[in-house]
Amino acid sequence: MFNYIVRRILVMIPTLIVISALVFIIIQLPPGDYFTTYMNELQSRGEKVDAAKLEFLKQQYGFDKPMIEQYFVWATGLLVGDFGYSFEFSRPVSEVVGDRLWLSFIVSFTTILFTWMVSFPIGVYSAVRQYSVGDYTLTFFGFLGLATPNFLLALILQWMAFSYFGTSIGGLMDPQYMDAAWSVDKMLSVLEHLWVPVLVIGTSGTAGMIRRLRANLLDELHKQYYITAKAKGLPPGKALIKYPLRMALNPFIADIGNLLPEVISGAAIVSIVLSLPTTGPMLLNALQSQDMYLAGSFLMFLATLTVIGTLISDLALAVLDPRIRIGGGAAK
Repeated sequence: MFNYIVRRILVMIPTLIVISALVFIIIQLPPGDYFTTYMNELQSRGEKVDAAKLEFLKQQYGFDKPMIEQYFVWATGLLVGDFGYSFEFSRPVSEVVGDRLWLSFIVSFTTILFTWMVSFPIGVYSAVRQYSVGDYTLTFFGFLGLATPNFLLALILQWMAFSYFGTSIGGLMDPQYMDAAWSVDKMLSVLEHLWVPVLVIGTSGTAGMIRRLRANLLDELHKQYYITAKAKGLPPGKALIKYPLRMALNPFIADIGNLLPEVISGAAIVSIVLSLPTTGPMLLNALQSQDMYLAGSFLMFLATLTVIGTLISDLALAVLDPRIRIGGGAAK
């Protein structure tokens, strides 16, 4: 196990280097840069542009240097914790993320808990009670959740929350707490507004997880080892938990690689519709305005979390499922 972890970590290093190069190339592909976009925006509003000042800023931040040199400056800065400077916010990237990162974590982590707590019992029930009235009913709602666009559900629930509960979901807290320090009242305001984005973001993920868990568990329930266990007198509930359910949990564990970046990025479209102050809209705005250091550092952070999450899910799968051998060959 230790050698496997060391090998995976050594493989992660060149993987992240390649990802960093690709991220930097992608954010450089659009013509111009942040200063060019800013100058065009000022000119479209009829405002005077100081070309000398913009040229000075380009030189100051290295935009006049070759791309390969810009990449090495940015990449070496990441290694020492310098994520660069956000031109749009006129602050370091680490300060811009600030509370948005914390709010994104709250929304996404709560959504993950909601998805697991709802999909796990429903998926097990649908598999054990296959073709029952409950299975057909839950399957119908599952397909409905998969087919309903998240942004449409967000608009419907936003209207329902305001009409029936008097809660405005525009944002993730009441306006008076936007710039205030964290307190019990601010946390209660966040919790009051949290249920709608969690329900909206988690609906499709919950429906998809139910279908996967049901399909995997049905496959395991028809295998010989489970039939043999019941034939030997093992109680059905104990046999279900000890054998097929353990094997059917692989989708939950395999999703860990995607959960870590999702905790940070959040659902950008839903966040825009609901005006949530999370990191998703911030990343979208950074890409649109060509705020390269903010966008590039954020994408690199998500890539790092994905690689780490994949390692964690692989190790957890090896522990959960004895059929998986991390040594590269079957045991004899």
